[in-house]
Amino acid sequence: MNKLTHFDASGQAHMVNVGDKPNTHRVAVATGTISMLPETFKMVEAGTHKKGDVLGIARIAGIQASKKTSDLIPLCHPLALTHVGLEFNLNPKDSSVTCQVKAETTGPTGVEMEALTAVQVALLTIYDMCKAVDRGMVMGDVKLLEKSGGKSGEWKAGK
Repeated sequence: MNKLTHFDASGQAHMVNVGDKPNTHRVAVATGTISMLPETFKMVEAGTHKKGDVLGIARIAGIQASKKTSDLIPLCHPLALTHVGLEFNLNPKDSSVTCQVKAETTGPTGVEMEALTAVQVALLTIYDMCKAVDRGMVMGDVKLLEKSGGKSGEWKAGK
């Protein structure tokens, strides 16, 4: 990958033509973390937040966001997602929640943006549901962990 694909020869932004690319099984895994006060973390962990099941709502929000990625990111192609799964890891030592998303499709373009969008919106949903008790929450370390499928094949972070 030695050039930016969303620019044409004259430097104008454009949507990449994927019409001639073969349909392949494509997978992307992304992650991110939200840190909060210990009291806030305990509410999320115990499921006692007055707004309800914070992680359950965040899971649905992430899945919904993955399906809307092309509406949010101007040059993304609309995709027929075949699977989106979100997992939350509770980290009591640092009062944080890590979200990991695995997105899949069979098609001519990858699902990295869908996985990353799902992570961001899931974390934003946790923030939204808990902001009344903790406005100082910090979201970060959002990144792609791995992707597979297509011409570029497999990629893993750090390798």
